[in-house]
Amino acid sequence: MRTHFPAALGAIVATHVSAHSFVTNININNELYNGYHPTTPDTDPGTIIGWSTTAFDQGYVNQTGYTTEEIICHRDALNAHAHARVSAGENIHIQWNGWPNSHKGPVVDYLASCGTGTGKTCEDVDKNDLEFFKIGELGLIDGADESTGPGGVWATDLLIANNNSWVVEIPSNIRPGYYVLRTEIISLHNASNVTGAQNYPQCVNLWITGDGTEVYEGVKGKELYSPDEPSVFLDIYAGVLEEYDIPGPKVIGGGNTDVPELSHPVPTEGGPVYTGTETTPVATDGVRATGTVGRGRSRFTSVPRASRR
Repeated sequence: MRTHFPAALGAIVATHVSAHSFVTNININNELYNGYHPTTPDTDPGTIIGWSTTAFDQGYVNQTGYTTEEIICHRDALNAHAHARVSAGENIHIQWNGWPNSHKGPVVDYLASCGTGTGKTCEDVDKNDLEFFKIGELGLIDGADESTGPGGVWATDLLIANNNSWVVEIPSNIRPGYYVLRTEIISLHNASNVTGAQNYPQCVNLWITGDGTEVYEGVKGKELYSPDEPSVFLDIYAGVLEEYDIPGPKVIGGGNTDVPELSHPVPTEGGPVYTGTETTPVATDGVRATGTVGRGRSRFTSVPRASRR
């Protein structure tokens, strides 16, 4: 699998925010699907594919929440009531509502099956039962390159350069069914403090179609990370960081760990969403505004080479 972005990263507008962020929407084949907006909660949750949270401050979960429900899909997360349909092997473009330039760290992506029995969807699955397997990750790209600021170049710098968006490829051989996609940024700018790492987990519901047969073993959300692991307790500004082990389980075979090329297609219409096991989509209100474009700018002029994991 690959995560795809364009070959050039020059002078792309990036967002400067002070209140951190959340996933505003996802884009599949130029069709937009609404995420949950904690700043302006939706009045029609039946057409939203993003899990709701109480992170009204657009804030984070730190190490104190690693063994609690907060780390699964963020604070007090509740199931979304709709699914976006995607074919195995397709790309999903994930739009964040901006990202601070200083908040450097890895971007990781997981899937978890919502069950295989009749009527099993992600609308009523217990989040504590979800077992996540990692389908992609990217962390430190170049610890010596400070063109994007102190601390080196990280996955978050590529996300910012890509209009605050990320691209995930669904495994081509995965068994069809209903899945939760858990995408997450882990900010390390304050990780020199004991509980200074900042995790921003976001969950959306997917209905994956195809003829694959692969079933992946996963890890329950409260077991993904350890509060004591070195990868979330380090000073990224203390000298040149030469390598970094991304926290969490290993990426599945065929998953993506490469520096991606940039890609940010603009959705042209709202996508159909599905509820329950219905194969007919429900009506939606169409395209909603994407993430806010802010004042910062990427200083990339070319794609950096990945010398470290």
